Amino acid sequence: MSTVSAIGAFSADPASLQDVRISRPALLPHDLLVEVQAVSVNPVDVKVRKNLPPQTEPRILGFDAAGTVVEVGQLAEGFAVGDEVWYAGDITRPGSNAQLQAVDSRVVAHKPTSLDWAAAAAVPLTALTAWESLFDRMRLQATSTGTLLVMAGAGGVGSSAIQLARELTGVQVLATASRSESSTWCLALGAHATVDHADLVVRVLEIAPAGVDWVLSPTTAGNIEAYAQIIKPFGAVTVLDEPADLNVAPLKARSIAWLWESMFTRTRFHTPDLAEQGRILAQLAEMVDAGRYRSPVTTVINDFSANGLREGHRLIETGRTIGKIVVAR
Repeated sequence: MSTVSAIGAFSADPASLQDVRISRPALLPHDLLVEVQAVSVNPVDVKVRKNLPPQTEPRILGFDAAGTVVEVGQLAEGFAVGDEVWYAGDITRPGSNAQLQAVDSRVVAHKPTSLDWAAAAAVPLTALTAWESLFDRMRLQATSTGTLLVMAGAGGVGSSAIQLARELTGVQVLATASRSESSTWCLALGAHATVDHADLVVRVLEIAPAGVDWVLSPTTAGNIEAYAQIIKPFGAVTVLDEPADLNVAPLKARSIAWLWESMFTRTRFHTPDLAEQGRILAQLAEMVDAGRYRSPVTTVINDFSANGLREGHRLIETGRTIGKIVVAR
């Protein structure tokens, strides 16, 4: 098989997502070749597509994936042909919206046995982002106490952060949710309380009069002044986006730390701890199979084609999704 099927993007227009044929991926020494069974659609997929200039060669998007190993690179360890795996991939390489994908084995783990393909594909990217935000950036530990505010609690990262904070730390978890169904979702995942982000300062201080210790911020534009009022002195905010006209000066008076999180840093720069992502996913798989972590999948599109991916992108762009959207075979 010299070529394989894939879904490629040719411009910022969602209509440019098209069914294509691409060369069969060639393996690097540490790679696995995975037959992809399901992918999730994340805001980063839409963001990358929206920034694509018109081009004649397809850009293969997709990060989260679950699938079966069909070939193992000469330096890849811990995997064999036939293994069921999950991963979040690498933004610098062709993505998971394809029949076959080559991925570095060090950022891969065995899929939880208790999840089907779709439920598994919904987890890796947002769970890794939440994990790194809580434990690498904010340095939370099992003994940590205090209050964490998770913005966009019903989103993919929020859904993971709520669960991980409740299961692995001692902090109080607040989450923003503007709709009743979003609030119900956050509370079911373990949030102690929800607040409406439209009146953030008042609502947060009603529950935590002294303020919160940490904020996880997937969407930051317009919120910095509020963070300066609700985060305690010497607290921290971990930011996932790149707000335009960034001005963090309001945070200085309270010596609030501004922390960036990008799940792709390890793979983009091949950091010495690259394999940490594989270890995190292995621990998450254990948590899933032990009933300590719930896949945030809410919508499954059983159409692994350009049509299915276009629908996934459309849903993400509504800005009203709860949990994760998956496209499966």
